[in-house]
Amino acid sequence: MKSINKIRLTSVAIAFMGVFAAGCEKDFLVEKPVTTLTTDVYYKTEAGFEDLVRSCYPLLRNIHQNRILVLQGTDIFTAQSGWNPSAVTGKENVPSLFDVYNAEFNANLADIQRLWQLLYAEIARTNSVITRANDITTMAPALKDARVSEAKFLRALCLFYAVQQWGDIPMPLVEVTTPSKDFPRVASAEVYKQIIADLLECEAKLPVTASNYGRITKGTAQFLLSRVYLTRGWNYNNALGGTTADFDQALQYADKVIDMYPLAANYSDLFPKRSNNPLTQYTGAQNDKNAEIIFAVQYNSDVLTNKTDAAFTQDAAGGNDLHSKFGPSGEGFVGTKGRTSDYNRCLGIHQVTPAGYRFFDPDNDTRYAHNFVSVGYALAAVKDYRPLPLSNPALRINFNVGDTVMIARPWNKPATTLAERGIDLGGKKNYAVVNADEYGGGYPIDNSGLNIQPPLMWKFWQPGIPYGDAFGTFNECVFRAAEAYLIAAEAIVKGAKNGKLGGAEVYYNRVLDRALGSKKGTDPKCAAAPEDQKSLATASYRATAANITIDLILDERARELMGEYSRWFDLKRTGKLVERVKKYNPWVKGQSISAIHNLRPIPQSEIDLSFPKMTQNPGY
Repeated sequence: MKSINKIRLTSVAIAFMGVFAAGCEKDFLVEKPVTTLTTDVYYKTEAGFEDLVRSCYPLLRNIHQNRILVLQGTDIFTAQSGWNPSAVTGKENVPSLFDVYNAEFNANLADIQRLWQLLYAEIARTNSVITRANDITTMAPALKDARVSEAKFLRALCLFYAVQQWGDIPMPLVEVTTPSKDFPRVASAEVYKQIIADLLECEAKLPVTASNYGRITKGTAQFLLSRVYLTRGWNYNNALGGTTADFDQALQYADKVIDMYPLAANYSDLFPKRSNNPLTQYTGAQNDKNAEIIFAVQYNSDVLTNKTDAAFTQDAAGGNDLHSKFGPSGEGFVGTKGRTSDYNRCLGIHQVTPAGYRFFDPDNDTRYAHNFVSVGYALAAVKDYRPLPLSNPALRINFNVGDTVMIARPWNKPATTLAERGIDLGGKKNYAVVNADEYGGGYPIDNSGLNIQPPLMWKFWQPGIPYGDAFGTFNECVFRAAEAYLIAAEAIVKGAKNGKLGGAEVYYNRVLDRALGSKKGTDPKCAAAPEDQKSLATASYRATAANITIDLILDERARELMGEYSRWFDLKRTGKLVERVKKYNPWVKGQSISAIHNLRPIPQSEIDLSFPKMTQNPGY
């Protein structure tokens, strides 16, 4: 019966197909393309060209989320905690290659390959805009000039990032449409000439105010010019074509930026509004459109359009990830609910060095309280908790919601008596009290059970977003006016003259006094020896005409721009990378940093693909 049914069904199907084919004989098999639109056709239209320019912006998210080569292995960030040997066992952690620059720091590193690919992918997109601009004949000339200038700015920015990281680099300036292996390295001095030429054109043709918030403007170009001239003026290894005149240009452009972009009233006004206690968190203004902000990587509240560029997927969640990349984590505190948005995700990829905390005056500098959370709270009640104490193993304590479970003491106010210490050490406090010299592994007992750690790095914390590695919706600031003041100060120290505000100390103290808030004009004290975790000696960091130096400015940049996309560039530019890593990075044993590390290795995969073969940087 099954066979018969199959035959009958087959006969019916064949008959039906015959009728259908007869009725559609002329149309069914005739190919009718819905559209003949191609990129070559579409990008010649005004709408298509606008889309092509827009496509250059999303990769900024990917580029600025690759922070390893900009933050890690510097004086203020390290790849991991545990730099202090255990006070009990003497056990030491193995340092990261990014901190000690050992033989593993080589041309095969994925982070080096990734940043290279992202920067050159962006350069390729911008070259498509610049090359195809001649095909656009219907767009108003001023608008077309502005759009091409946006692309040229983004190309200049990526070339600037790349030339600082790798020195002599390939510099394609037109769209590549056919496969090639021949991309020779161009001398750094020529790269800087091109960057400056592009930016000067951008300055002339970009509008003061963007047609859409987030686009590049005249002020954006002027800011980058100030940073580029400053960098070229230092003339790393006599290879950049720089002269002392570059410092004058850096100062002039910094003054232009300062005239256009006023400082925010408070440092905290630049970041998401929040409390330092997760129990009283509130979602307020995101502050990412503050008048001080010159340029930022754009995010928004729509998860579908908040991801990094699809061609280089890295954040499955989508969104700004600054909140999740810094350590330590609050998830291990007693009473933590676990995987909630209260403390949210803290991967600890970038850990603050002990010197990083000691650059601040915790009592007077408002940036310390904003950047760091020194108190841990119980988010849920816990009964009969065993703190694993030094004495009385039978001890049990209870925590109510909102109770303190840990305090990380500021470096200048250590607990010196037993009465000031936690009950886990036989003290009087029902919570752990950690001294700054115990950050990173030196606490007197192991496994206290109270999540012993340094203060949380919470500078970019955004409350109320879903738990995860990203999901942030505020824009990531790349350029802001406070840095222009510090660029001007640095340029003057290097010989620039005729600053509109006066001497280098005036520019420097404008940023400092904003950070001091109601204590403006006072004399803040940092650690006199930030590298010595036990020293309580202090030193002023107010600038005077007599004391202002590059190191004083670098310390202030550390306080003001901590975690923003600049630190490695600052140290490399000023020739201070090796000196300050050796002095302030806590991973001293096995430290192998040397002058060769002022440049990164060219990714081996790029060398292997090139013909004629691309040369490697010396020492790799």
